Amino acid sequence: MAYQKSRSSKKEHAFKRIARDVKAGEIPPVVLLCGKEQYLAAWGAELIENRFVNPAAKALDLVRFADDTVTVTGIIEACETLSMFSERRVIVVSDFAPLEGARLKGFSDDDEAHLAEYIKDIPESAVLIFTCVIPDRRRKLYKACSEIGAVYEFDTLSESDLIKFIIKRIKLAGKTCQANVIEEFIENSGYYNKETDYTLYNLENDLKKIIAYAADDEIIMQDVLSVISGSLETYIFALIDSISTGKKGEAYKLLYNILSGGESIYRVLSMIVSQYELILEVKELKEAGFGKDEIVKTLGVHEFRVKKAIGFADKYSSAALRSILISAYDTDKNIKSGLITQDLALEMLIASI
Repeated sequence: MAYQKSRSSKKEHAFKRIARDVKAGEIPPVVLLCGKEQYLAAWGAELIENRFVNPAAKALDLVRFADDTVTVTGIIEACETLSMFSERRVIVVSDFAPLEGARLKGFSDDDEAHLAEYIKDIPESAVLIFTCVIPDRRRKLYKACSEIGAVYEFDTLSESDLIKFIIKRIKLAGKTCQANVIEEFIENSGYYNKETDYTLYNLENDLKKIIAYAADDEIIMQDVLSVISGSLETYIFALIDSISTGKKGEAYKLLYNILSGGESIYRVLSMIVSQYELILEVKELKEAGFGKDEIVKTLGVHEFRVKKAIGFADKYSSAALRSILISAYDTDKNIKSGLITQDLALEMLIASI
């Protein structure tokens, strides 16, 4: 059987491509599942297993190799053995070090060359799956997988796909969640922080914690922030978000959470003022015809802050933002003059916005 190489856009994520190929039965005899998102690589392997292996015959037609058990002879024998009661026999070689250019005890360069040569004639009754994180594209085995079979590289999900991933798991747990809360979770999680190794495994684990923590059917901002620790700026953004959507009760809870963490009233008020000043600046620049990138360059602030500010700016008029800032400046004066207690002053400010 001839297996067609995908003609889809290069920007299409591998999880969509493999789902389509599996559904169509267009899986070649050798497959490499690699990339940062090993969560999706494991999912892809399971997808192939479920498509071709009879559940009642898994003990016979599904073979798994780990580092301490894998040999060239073992892999070849597993591939040459005909499936008993399944459409195809599936052989999974997980975390295969030689594909990353690393040494594996008892597995030589000659063994790799032998295996690379073998898979050129692997029987179509088998599906040999290799998994690794970052393959060495110079290796003979990688080149053979790429030329003869299919390589699915699972990179970081796009924001829209990640949101769908989160919503699906929230629904499965019998919960609901507003879009702004999901966005806050994503921002706090560090999933798009290139300096961390945070992956879908970590994100799903944190999501499970949030779901377990949420007392009600709806996951609210406080649930996210109670489980996922963020910076003061993150909490202030969440506070402003709650205010702008009319959720004053949630805003008060966030305020108490911030203050109970030992933050200074003056610092909290200063951050609130700073954020509303930024929102006003962004709104004025946007109304002047500036795009997001131009606003970032003009103000000299991080793109994330500008993106958040643009979202808030659309919810207020310029006059309303100036009024909020005047109230915040007056609150600062009243606290310093002793006209009102600190906690009450912030509560009254939130109530007035």
